[in-house]
Formats: sequence, C-alpha cells, structure tokens
Amino acid sequence: MTFSEIPASSPLLGVLQLLPLLTGLVLIRVRGEAAVALASIVSLAQLFLTVNLYLQFDLHQPAGVMQFAESFPLLGAFHYHAAVDGVSVMFVLLTVVINLLNVAFTLVRRLHQTSLLAVMMVTQSVIISMFVTVDLLWFTIMSLLETLLVGYMIKCWPTSHDVQPTLARYLQFMAVGLGLTLFGTLLLGWNYADAHGGQWSFSLYELAEMGFGQHSTVATLVFFSLFYGLGIRTPLFPLHGWLPSFMQHGNVASAPIYLLGLKVGVYGLLRFVFPIVPHAVWEWHTIATIFAATGVFYAAFLAMRQQTLRELLAFAVISHTGILTIGLFSLHAMALQGAVLLALNFGLAITGLLLMTGMVWQRTRTTRLSKLGGLLDYIPIVGLAFLVAGLAIVGMPGTPGFDAVHFVLEGSIKRFGALVTVAAALGNLVAAGFLLRAFQRAFLAEPGMDTSRWDKNPAYPAEQVMAVIVILVTVVVGFYSAPWIELIREPVNGLSGLFAEYAGDVDGGGH
Repeated sequence: MTFSEIPASSPLLGVLQLLPLLTGLVLIRVRGEAAVALASIVSLAQLFLTVNLYLQFDLHQPAGVMQFAESFPLLGAFHYHAAVDGVSVMFVLLTVVINLLNVAFTLVRRLHQTSLLAVMMVTQSVIISMFVTVDLLWFTIMSLLETLLVGYMIKCWPTSHDVQPTLARYLQFMAVGLGLTLFGTLLLGWNYADAHGGQWSFSLYELAEMGFGQHSTVATLVFFSLFYGLGIRTPLFPLHGWLPSFMQHGNVASAPIYLLGLKVGVYGLLRFVFPIVPHAVWEWHTIATIFAATGVFYAAFLAMRQQTLRELLAFAVISHTGILTIGLFSLHAMALQGAVLLALNFGLAITGLLLMTGMVWQRTRTTRLSKLGGLLDYIPIVGLAFLVAGLAIVGMPGTPGFDAVHFVLEGSIKRFGALVTVAAALGNLVAAGFLLRAFQRAFLAEPGMDTSRWDKNPAYPAEQVMAVIVILVTVVVGFYSAPWIELIREPVNGLSGLFAEYAGDVDGGGH
C-alpha cells in the first residue's frame, strides 16, 4: 500500500496533543474549583478543535493520502511525524468525547483531586498522539507512557484496599505486550536498515513500501510480535488475564475508560500491521479469527457466572472484542468497515456502562449483583442510560450499533461462510442475556442487602446531565452512522484492497 501526504496549513494536530499536555502540567499547581474549571474548559476546547479537524478533513481524497501532515526530526531515526486519514479522525473524535465525559464524571462523583484531572489530561494527550502518529516507534513509546499513566491511576485511586496484586498483574501483562510490540518495531527498523545501507526508519510510509515476499520469516515474526503485543492491551482472548482483576479492584471508571473505551490495539493493527505485513496477515488471519470466535463464547458464558457488575463488564468487553476481531480479520471491506464502526459504538457504549456503574458504586459502595436491586426507584435516568449502553454493545436489530454488527456479520459470511458468522451471532445473543440480567438484577430486582446506608436521594442534576448525554451520544452515533461510514470508507477500502488479490474478491468495496 502506497502512502502520500498533504502538509498541514496550521499545526492543528500538534495543538490537539500539546493543549491537554500543558493543561495537565498546569493542573499540578492549581487547586480546588479552579482546577475543575480549567480541565472542563480545555476539554470543551479540545472538542471544538476536533470538530474543526473533522469539518476540514477532505473525504474525497483516495486511500493512502494522509492529511494535516506535520513532521520534524528528533534523534536519528526517531521522528515526530503526524498525519491523519478518516480512521484516525474518528478515533481522535472518540478520544476527545470520552475524555470530556470522564472529566464530567469527576464532577458527578465530587472527586476534586486535581492530580487525577492532571493525569487524565496528560493521558488524553498521549492517546491522541498514538492516533495521529505515522511513526511506529513513536506509537510504541506513547503506548508505554499510557500504560504507566493508567497504572498510576490504579495505584492512587483504587476502590480496593489491597490493590497491589492487581497493579502487579496489570504491569506484568502490559510489560510483556510492550516488549513484544517493541521487538516487532525494532525488527522492522532493522530489516529496513539492512535493505537501505544501514539507515533505520520506523515511518509507516517507508515500511509499507518495503514489501515482504510470501512466507517471509521476518514478516511472520513481525506479525506475531505486534499481534500479540497489541492483543494483550485490546484485550483479545486468551491474552486477557489482567482484565477481571483490573476491573474489580482498580478504578470504577476513570482508568478503565482509557483502556477499554479506546481500542488502541485495534487501531495499531489497522494503521501499522495490516499495511506493513499484509502477506503475513492473510496467511494467519484464519487462526486469529478462530481465537476471536472462541473468545466470544468463552467470555460470554463466563460473564453469566460473575457475581459483580464490574467483573461482568470485564467479560463483556472480552466477548465483544472477539466480534470486533472477527470483523478485522475477515479482511473484507464490509467487515472492516463494520469493525471500525463497532470500535466507535463499543467505545461509547462501554464508557456509558462504566460511568453508570460508577454512579451505582458511588451510592451503594458495592457492585455485587446479589446485594444490588431496586435502583430504578431512585435513579431511573441512570438505569435507562445503563440499558441503552448495554443494548448498544449487543448491537441487536433496532438498537444503536446494529449497523456495525450487521456489516461485520455480512462481511464475515462472505469471507468464511456461515459457521463463523453463526457463532458470532449466537455469542451476541448470549451477551444480550447477561447484560439484560445485570440490568434486571441491579435496577429492577429487590435489594439483597440492608439499604439503610445507600444514598437514596433522587438523581442529582449532575447525574441527570451525565446520563442524558450518554444516552444522546450513544443513540445518535449508533443510529446515524452515515457520516462515520463516509469518513472511513476510503481508508477501509484501501486496506481491503491489499487482501482482495489473495481472496479473488470482486465485491470487496464497502458501503
């Protein structure tokens, strides 16, 4: 796949990265209401800048043309090089919206720790940097920084008194993932240097042009290193061992939102792995799909056995990530389009579920399903937002997110036939069951414990506003998918074109 770029007329991508970073540094010295006001204003400013990026983006540029390009050398082969296509713009928009909701959540929970706000703003900067870079080494280093920032949030603001085992497990898994990603990155840089007289490069443009022959050992090593490295953080089955403990004992929402709402691993596959080693991707895509289909059922059935809302959501993430991965590795334009849309809908939906779970925990100090119940009497708007977000994750007909799941299933049946598609659809039905069970137990059933210590006041204005925003954003994005389909059409068709020659596709174009 050949890439080119259109230089930026203004450093918009740089501002989107620097503004939250500088705000985070300033928040270290600011206290009280001023810190909350500053974080809120900057988050709204980020939304304005990102919408401006979307409005200026040229939807008619062909696949491989990156826009708003900025670059300058730093040290040797290490460069700052940022540019975006439609997929990048969509992920940046999602990042900014999710961070704004996360900042608002600190107001709802009355968490005025300025250090938490500072870490959140710096984390936003790092994640945006990952979504706009076209340098693989830069992407890997930013992944390390995000891992450390999320780990710091777990350590400093946990909901468990004994968070150290959870933190250790999280860091162990992430260290393995980062090590594999770095190995794959350096292997690509070394391979490029070997073919270009010792000149190293980690640029997407140059690595994608390098080309690997079929059955290349180097390409296979690169694929598995990056696939497993990114798969741990996504998380893909069976690389998810850190997630249940992370969900149960870490933050209720603030930290998980960044790891689970923003599918950096999925983006890394689309941006770097698929264009650079397409032969290896095609050679092993069936194996990846088998793991994904197994994970859909494995996680869905385990979710039915969980005793806490947070652990149930952990396995919901694993199950639905499996469906998303089936779409990716179908390598068909329609399924790829569905997978990217599913990442958008899934990110908003899991964010909504985590935020509403946080509000439940704030009032009851528990997420154990056997102890919850009757919450719809006190906070009906929170219950409604939880239900809407749960239905959006499921993607059943008539729910937000159905277009995305439909594209994934239609594309996968064209690539693999009925078996994988039926398996994914049945797994989705099981997912609908456990999410509806969670809603029924937490909001409709009789409480299973003494509720005298619960906060039974009607939903506070901040809770109402948060819940309404979650409902509106989830429904509008889920049902009105045309702008997002238009935004990602060209880059998705370009990626699918890499694999059409192997499959003999004649209908590879997306909607």
